Parts: sequence; structure tokens; C-alpha cells
Amino acid sequence: MSDIMNQSGYTEFPIDGTLDLHTFRPEDVKDLVPDYLYECRRRGILRVKIIHGKGTGVLQRIVHSILARLPEVTDYSCGGNT
Repeated sequence: MSDIMNQSGYTEFPIDGTLDLHTFRPEDVKDLVPDYLYECRRRGILRVKIIHGKGTGVLQRIVHSILARLPEVTDYSCGGNT
């Protein structure tokens, strides 16, 4: 488990390679995603699933923008409902 901040302060949730962003505000995601990926790498988890939902596409654009800037991210794709 790890502490990462969400809209109500710090929350504890498992670092298991799947990050569901449905409960986070877009402004929280900018720090959350890199922090989560760092924790995954630290634990040897090298494939991560980030669930951003469909909605208006705001979270998807933010997540893709973050992933594109991180040198440690070698590949990412939009996987749909897999």
C-alpha cells in the first residue's frame, strides 16, 4: 500500500499495476500518475494499466500527455475494455 493524495487528502491504496482514476480530479492526476508509476517501478511492476474512463476525454488527454513526457515510459496505448 502507498499513500497518494486525492481530493480529500491522503488516501491509501494498493500499488498493484492498475490505477483507476475515476475518483480523482484532473488536477490531481498530474502528480498522481508519475508518482504511481514510480512506485510500480520501485516494486518491479513494469506493465501498468491506467483506467481513465471515457467521459469527455479530459483525463485521457492528461494521462497521454503525462506518459508522452516520461522518459521511462517506452510505450502506451488506449486499450478499451480489455
